[in-house]
Amino acid sequence: MITRRRWLLGQSALAVAGVFALADAAGAEDPSDALAICRPADPLQALINGNARFAAAWSQADRATTPLARSRALNHLWRHNCITPASTLVGGQAPWAVVLACADSRVAPEWIFDAAPSDLFVIRSAGNTAFDDAIASLEYAIDHLAVPLALVVGHSGCGAVTAALASDPLTPLLSELVAPIRASLQPGDDLQQAITRNARRSAEQLSAKSDLVRQAVSEGRLTIRSSVYDIATGRVTLLNA
Repeated sequence: MITRRRWLLGQSALAVAGVFALADAAGAEDPSDALAICRPADPLQALINGNARFAAAWSQADRATTPLARSRALNHLWRHNCITPASTLVGGQAPWAVVLACADSRVAPEWIFDAAPSDLFVIRSAGNTAFDDAIASLEYAIDHLAVPLALVVGHSGCGAVTAALASDPLTPLLSELVAPIRASLQPGDDLQQAITRNARRSAEQLSAKSDLVRQAVSEGRLTIRSSVYDIATGRVTLLNA
């Protein structure tokens, strides 16, 4: 006997299979179509949806009591992705968002946004600051890959921001790394406020320091947003533009 639940699951599976079939068909006709078909109409919403899927799995994994159970909880990810075949990716890429994130090992953009290979053009450094090489990488993504969205992702418990708030002596290179973070701070900021200010300032600096990025924003070819990721819940919160 087919229950309502089983019928709904079957319909969902058919819908997902239909998306993949379209991608396969496009790939068979033209490699560029196979790349383009996985680009969402609304990249920011796609990131939000992907993070919601991740956060649900992350929460389930946190409640699990064994490594195997945690693995099974996270195995629910990647089931809704439009996967571009490797044979197509050999010839090119078509990311639909740039993510500037911290190098912290707990903040992996492809994981926290439930994204597939070629979805995200990822730039990482401790403190997710708008350092020169990050901006140059964004310029490349705009100019050569036509990426329409850049999202800065700060995160809870950031060590680089913690170092910027403190007065402990740092190596010359670490002092250079935290300098832009300190420039974003205000007297009396606690860690969470500092993390938020730093993410916002990094987003502002992406266009302030690059004519190419600024022009792309003014022409409507690029949207820049900032956000903060909470490690405990797995959720990414968008900050006000």
